[in-house]
Amino acid sequence: MGKYKVCVYAICKNEEAFVDRWMDSMSEADQVVVLDTGSEDKTAERLRARGAEVTVEAISPWRFDRARNRSLELVPPDTDICVCTDLDEVFHPGWREALEKVWVPGAGQASYRYTWSFNADGSEGVVFWYEKIHARHGYQWVHPVHEVLRWTGEGQPGPIVVTEEIQLDHHPDPKKSRGQYLQLLELSVEEEPGDDRNVHYLGREYMYRGRWDDCIRTLKGHLAMPSAVWRDERAASMRYIAKSYWEKGETSQARDWYLRAITEAPHLREPYTDLALMLYYQREWEGVLYFTSCALAITVRPRSYICEAAAWGSLPHDLRAIALYNTGAYPEAVEEAEKAAELEPGNERLQNNLKLMKEAAGKREFT
Repeated sequence: MGKYKVCVYAICKNEEAFVDRWMDSMSEADQVVVLDTGSEDKTAERLRARGAEVTVEAISPWRFDRARNRSLELVPPDTDICVCTDLDEVFHPGWREALEKVWVPGAGQASYRYTWSFNADGSEGVVFWYEKIHARHGYQWVHPVHEVLRWTGEGQPGPIVVTEEIQLDHHPDPKKSRGQYLQLLELSVEEEPGDDRNVHYLGREYMYRGRWDDCIRTLKGHLAMPSAVWRDERAASMRYIAKSYWEKGETSQARDWYLRAITEAPHLREPYTDLALMLYYQREWEGVLYFTSCALAITVRPRSYICEAAAWGSLPHDLRAIALYNTGAYPEAVEEAEKAAELEPGNERLQNNLKLMKEAAGKREFT
């Protein structure tokens, strides 16, 4: 028993394959409670066999905030710290000790490192900071999807404590569909049209589905909202607008919107990398070199969710290598190709490019 009573809570459905791994990870808590929303496999039985307290209850009509709030109701009222996770997530060992080290009486939430995705070679993809650990009372989940914690208690919430010693990894089931997300996002915007984050998410979802005009319309609306002031998210909306114009064949508009994104958030790699990628397809090599150099000059990875794996992986070096090769700078191309291959050693195309560029550099040196 530690200084505080810690309870993990979760929602699940048809996730028996993850039960043992998840329970192993969550076993550092004093208690684990789970709301099973209608599994047709043996998820509930396996959770109970591992010591979790499971309530089976359907949520209809489905929305994530209602399910989260119902699972939170299962947490005993004398709990000090609530830890919300999903069954496809795993803490690194020692998270309980790290949490108690920074938690203080009256704290509201904890912020910790979250790896949302991994690359094919096992290296980290998208990484940002999460705040789903919170005090027992005064918090509720809101929004039908992309739900967030909102303080609903009296006065002001307690402070957010930050720890770099807690690491949570996400290993999602690739077979799970996100088909319900669009309808729930449209509902979320309908319910709270003034919530700029949800409007951004909706526009992004339209982009994911190739609904380019809907994406452009929605995200221009997001940018016009008085509350949409966070530059990182505004720049993301601009990049998604640019991508949509690019997909529609409106190259000039796409370029303008990428440049706007750079102006909005010059501290982010993503706008530079996205524009460099578009210029690569247009074979504008000098532009590729310029914007990848700008991207690579940014060495501090942001802690927000506006942080895409490609911009922090092999892509900027890969684009530079190809641009240098096409401008005849073979030795420099080899250097960049080596960096790209080192970041993604399992990528056959990168290895082949490196071999080709080394051969070209060798021939020039010989002649």
